[in-house]
Amino acid sequence: MTATDRSIELTRAAAQAAADKLAHDIIAYDVSDVLSITDAFLVASAPNDRQVRAIVDAIEDYLLKELGAKPVRREGERDGRWVLLDYVDIVVHVQHSEERVFYALERLWKDCPEIELPPDAVATRGKAAEHAQAMAADAEGDLR
Repeated sequence: MTATDRSIELTRAAAQAAADKLAHDIIAYDVSDVLSITDAFLVASAPNDRQVRAIVDAIEDYLLKELGAKPVRREGERDGRWVLLDYVDIVVHVQHSEERVFYALERLWKDCPEIELPPDAVATRGKAAEHAQAMAADAEGDLR
């Protein structure tokens, strides 16, 4: 079984919305063969809680306006460290960069096929590492 066309459409739209809000390391997996509860997981991250919330809001707004999709569940919003949007067909995880590294969802789903995403979303790969290096360089400069 593979993800439905609707699931892929939702995933790609959510990825574009996340990229538009400067999410880092956007990736999506077709988990339909290993999970019966959803077809796809989209994972994105951001370096701070405020940006996590902005990305989540952008995804929710975009999917509602463009595709008429509303999440059936939204979890983790209060802390802004890891917000989950459940659209039944897809589940979106937007994580703070630290949670992304700690929980490493990609390790769990690495055997599942990746879903092809829009170029803007693919271009976000490696942005978390770039951001971490820039922050380390800034901190080192402050110490001098």
